[in-house]
Amino acid sequence: MASRAPVATGRLLIGARKWYYNMCGFNKLGLFRDDTILEDSDVKEALRRLPEKQYNDRMFRLKRSLDLSMKQQILPKDQWTKYEEDANYLTPYLTEVIRERKEREEWMKK
Repeated sequence: MASRAPVATGRLLIGARKWYYNMCGFNKLGLFRDDTILEDSDVKEALRRLPEKQYNDRMFRLKRSLDLSMKQQILPKDQWTKYEEDANYLTPYLTEVIRERKEREEWMKK
């Protein structure tokens, strides 16, 4: 019985994540989670490193969401970004940029 508890907890946790994901609302505009990251210098550098196709896809999603927001509309439900489809396309680049910045800061201390 104890071996089943983590599975139930895992399902409950995934259910809570999906609920929270849908309550945030960005998926109703067709955005991914990484599209909502506040653009600071690290994020701008990570965006600069994105492949052109991913960058263009991001720009399309952002422009479409701005247009929908101005019209006070949302996408049809079949076009919402699903939790399972959300891709962390920017996170690997951002992690690398932050690691490089910290390494540079450590180097400058010496």
